[in-house]
Amino acid sequence: MDGVESKIMQNPPLKTDKYSLAVQICLRFLATMASLAAAWIMFTSKQSIVLYGINIDARYYYSSAFKFFAIANLIASIFSVVSLLAAAGILSRNCSDPNKFFCMFLHDLVVMSLILSACAAATAIGFVGRYGNSHIGWMAICDHFARFCDTMTISVALSYVSFVLYLLLTLISATKSRKIQA
Repeated sequence: MDGVESKIMQNPPLKTDKYSLAVQICLRFLATMASLAAAWIMFTSKQSIVLYGINIDARYYYSSAFKFFAIANLIASIFSVVSLLAAAGILSRNCSDPNKFFCMFLHDLVVMSLILSACAAATAIGFVGRYGNSHIGWMAICDHFARFCDTMTISVALSYVSFVLYLLLTLISATKSRKIQA
């Protein structure tokens, strides 16, 4: 039995393994770019208006949810770069080791959860900013800060793209790690 296992480990990876690795690297790169773009747009967004003779600013750091969103996307993009390097380096040597895919699965799951929580927080605050809440007296501000709200919408949409990409990566890693023998 040991002879069979050693022969399996010596065989080069299949073409499907190489395609799977290429898909993972591509998805990781796209997820990195999407989360980095979402963070960058959030960090650089601001708008000033004069309302009734008073200068009013809208910036992302006035909201704790938007601060969390920006920092979470920055952390996710940094972790994405680390996973991109790991996928290119570690997985390319031995594409068939399920233990490596289990580590990638855990990583992908954590990053996906981080991005999802950031998206949920920013979406909730963005909804209140766009439509207000008449039951508690919160007014909509997007009619005054249209450019700022549109920029926030683009940033949140890019973060949702990153979430979907990490969901796909989590599913791929989970499928590959199912082959772990106890």
